[in-house]
Amino acid sequence: MCGIVGVTGTDQSLSILIEGIKRLEYRGYDSAGVYLNDQQGHDYLVKRPGRISNLEAALTDDVHGLSGIGHTRWATHGEPSEANAHPQYSQDDRFYLVHNGVIENYAQLKKEYLAGVHFTSQTDTEVIVQLVDKFVVENKMSTEGALLKVLRLISPDSSYAFVMIDREQPDTLYVAKNKSPLLVGLADGYNMVGSDAMSMIKQTNTFMEIDDHELVIVKPDHVTIKDFDGNEKHRKSFKVDMDENAADKGTYPYYMLKEIDEQPAVMRKLVQKYFGKDGQPQIDEKLLKSMADADHLYIVGAGTSYHAGLVGARIFERLCGVPTSVHISSEFAYEQPLLSKKPFFIFLSQSGETADSRQVLVNVNKNNWPSLTITNVDKSTLSREATFTELLYAGPEIAVASTKAYTAQIAVEAILAKALGEYLGKQPAKDFDVKHQLGLVANGMQAITDSKKKIEEVAARYLSKPRNAFYIGRGIDWSVSLEAALKLKEISYVQAEGFASGELKHGTIALIEKNTPVIGIITQDRTAGLTRSNLDETKARGASTITIVSRHLAQEDDTIVLADVDEYLTPLLSVIPAQLLAYYTSLGKGLDVDKPRNLAKSVTVQ
Repeated sequence: MCGIVGVTGTDQSLSILIEGIKRLEYRGYDSAGVYLNDQQGHDYLVKRPGRISNLEAALTDDVHGLSGIGHTRWATHGEPSEANAHPQYSQDDRFYLVHNGVIENYAQLKKEYLAGVHFTSQTDTEVIVQLVDKFVVENKMSTEGALLKVLRLISPDSSYAFVMIDREQPDTLYVAKNKSPLLVGLADGYNMVGSDAMSMIKQTNTFMEIDDHELVIVKPDHVTIKDFDGNEKHRKSFKVDMDENAADKGTYPYYMLKEIDEQPAVMRKLVQKYFGKDGQPQIDEKLLKSMADADHLYIVGAGTSYHAGLVGARIFERLCGVPTSVHISSEFAYEQPLLSKKPFFIFLSQSGETADSRQVLVNVNKNNWPSLTITNVDKSTLSREATFTELLYAGPEIAVASTKAYTAQIAVEAILAKALGEYLGKQPAKDFDVKHQLGLVANGMQAITDSKKKIEEVAARYLSKPRNAFYIGRGIDWSVSLEAALKLKEISYVQAEGFASGELKHGTIALIEKNTPVIGIITQDRTAGLTRSNLDETKARGASTITIVSRHLAQEDDTIVLADVDEYLTPLLSVIPAQLLAYYTSLGKGLDVDKPRNLAKSVTVQ
């Protein structure tokens, strides 16, 4: 949610800011703005509600600068409007600030310190920039001292990423964060700040971490890091291996379709990255020992990652014989269940920045429990703060609706479960040839993506008009039903629900009426007949039924037939038609597939 880019020391600042915030569009936003200063007495503030294209249309030829800050805002305080868009500024036009996150005690600060100050927005952000101005002007403090004072006044429960420019020091970016992601980018002759590496990767692949409760002063040729007491800290930079072109759509109309099509390649890349010449998973032995010492595995995730965890839990229990439970991070963070004596935590996150999951990890670290983050983004917050990290190697995922991250998470869980099971000496793990199975999965995925036309026709026939739809299945197919329903609802706005098919008769079947789409997922031998029976029950009440079935269980009139793979890896195939059904339903409704309303890709506030 929200995106920040800052730059100082180059006459290409405007183009860098626009390029950077465009690369952050995936995070979700409803307004955008830039502030630029040419360091010769001229500065420019341009803000617009809506898309970045609206902002670009408002930029005149004279807008330029040697430094600047840009922002895409996802509304939390105040409606999407030009006044509420960032950058926000002080009443004397001296300070300009962009902010991601939420200031929990902004109303209290406003009441206590800013009575009589004229506010132009409804945002919590303006309170912060007005406070800095007040302390500088009335208390005769330096900009650094004033900002440090404000940072100490902000509630520790608040989340923020700040970048501020003082018109009297226009070559300097003042930067701070708590819970919200932010990085410094070190470029050739100039420096940057951004919400993630992708926003700066065209200019540099060298970055510097910013920890919570630090003040970072970024100049064109120097970066200074201080704690809130003003003590200077030293930190090494790191490099990120990321192809800037991997985030482009190429010839695809939407990122989501591109990312669906990339899934076979992601499976093959995971095989290359995680297996040695002997065909065995190459997993850090320290990680395996730490997991083997645990008496219970706790998988934590949100949204799609939570659904991937539901599948992963079944795989861990089957291959490793270790009790495994899955938890929604936003619930676990504030309603922690009773835990076993020796827990091990696995965090699933595409971005590695999910705020709710990070809150759980903070509590885990306080108790010195071991943890693993499985993420798509190296050096992300969850990656840095967990005990161990394993990467998804899926490449940038831009569309709000996650596709390849979900399948990559399940695949990495399976690889890890195979390695842990063998480490523990479990026979099911020894018998499970996950490398070979992922090869079959890649081929099966390719067959589905090569049959898009049929799935497009199914979407047009069954899903284009109904307001409601249901996915049903049993066991591992039920887990996939939850993810399939999420895909449909988030980008096509069809009220879709995933249900354990045996539960339909316990109330939900009352919602079935003429032409209600009910999609049955059938990949498990022991429950196939039961799910078919449940589909017949809905059909008898007027439902339009669709089936997604493994080949060995298929019947003549089944809708979509999948290749046969190990039953615990069937979610890697059964979810692909669901992703495509959601895509074509959204496309058929004329909606923006990649940027559904009210949603953000990276949820960095709680």
